[in-house]
Amino acid sequence: MKATINLVSFFFLLLVVACSSPEGKKVEATEAKTPENTTAAPAASGVLANYNLNKGTLNWTGSKVIGGSSHSGTISIALGDIRAKGANIISGQFTIDMKSIENTDMKAGDGKEKLEGHLKNADFFDVDKFPTSTFVITSATPATGVEDATHNITGNLTLKGVSKSITFPANVAVVDNKLTAVSPSFVIDRTQWGIEYGSGSIVGLAKDKVISNDIALVLNLEATSSAPLQ
Repeated sequence: MKATINLVSFFFLLLVVACSSPEGKKVEATEAKTPENTTAAPAASGVLANYNLNKGTLNWTGSKVIGGSSHSGTISIALGDIRAKGANIISGQFTIDMKSIENTDMKAGDGKEKLEGHLKNADFFDVDKFPTSTFVITSATPATGVEDATHNITGNLTLKGVSKSITFPANVAVVDNKLTAVSPSFVIDRTQWGIEYGSGSIVGLAKDKVISNDIALVLNLEATSSAPLQ
């Protein structure tokens, strides 16, 4: 009987651990970096071009540590540009519209508006004070042995005025005058940007109220070039 109870407890523990964080590759945040010298970039094959963002979104997923309940949604990328030679990204940046945070797993009147309002207030992203976030590409290198990715993109992500360097995989493609960049799910630790509401590090917080520090993100960009650069 004791062995059976222990086995049940083991599987329950596995379930809690599996549900405690959103799925995706965990990426570490380090000190913000200076963009690399791109003088060698013209050696890459392809035509040098500047691509202006047509549309872009960040899909997000967050969850509670105990019980595994989660919510997901989107954030719009307002504007940006990418400089590339062929499918080799040389530089780029884009602006994230934090006021566009939206929940997509609940219907209106079922808590959707309450969650969106909470994410936008000072507990989380404080969008009145910080209406935009940014990502500035500092380097991009070919990815080898990474499923659903052609490149590893490194850049400075700024949230609530805090800039950290992260590297994540992405599938970059250029067809005619259109560049697309789509990432598999990757995970950041929100507390590295000072977003600590509901974190397990807060003394006295009930365990069933603890929100995972991890946020899963999926980047989807589409940009168009009007003409090659000379």
